[in-house]
Amino acid sequence: MLISFIIFDKPYSPIDYQIVMKKVSNILARKGSSVIAIDGGTTVLDALKLMAEKNIGSVVITEDGAYAGLLTERDYARKVILQGKSSLETQVREIMSTEFPKMIPENSVETCMHVMSENNLRYLPIFRDNTMCGIISISDVVTETILSHEETIEQLKSYIQS
Repeated sequence: MLISFIIFDKPYSPIDYQIVMKKVSNILARKGSSVIAIDGGTTVLDALKLMAEKNIGSVVITEDGAYAGLLTERDYARKVILQGKSSLETQVREIMSTEFPKMIPENSVETCMHVMSENNLRYLPIFRDNTMCGIISISDVVTETILSHEETIEQLKSYIQS
């Protein structure tokens, strides 16, 4: 499912408007769009070791070089530990999550906040022309919101002082 909309269902203050105007592309430009990807045949244990080494909470799963889904720490907890499966024997393709709303770089940060909140998601894959071009996390969204607020404060200070 490809989502590309902006929610304007209420009047916005200048600060809110600035958040609405910030795009996913701003997040990708700030943090970079490189992602860590592994093949679907990788064992869960190897995926977890990689995630720990890179200090990340999710990894992209590919099949034949194309995006197939994401493996998150939540997937591991719910689909391996709680199901009594072996991390040594289970392949990531067996437990990866595939049902993510597919966002685009032009989506607003606010739209991502709504989608993440409504779907209880911590990560969203970002697509350009049906090809994955990055991932954003809830932490990225919060950071962008804070930066946007700081920018607005500086603009207001500058306006008051002029």
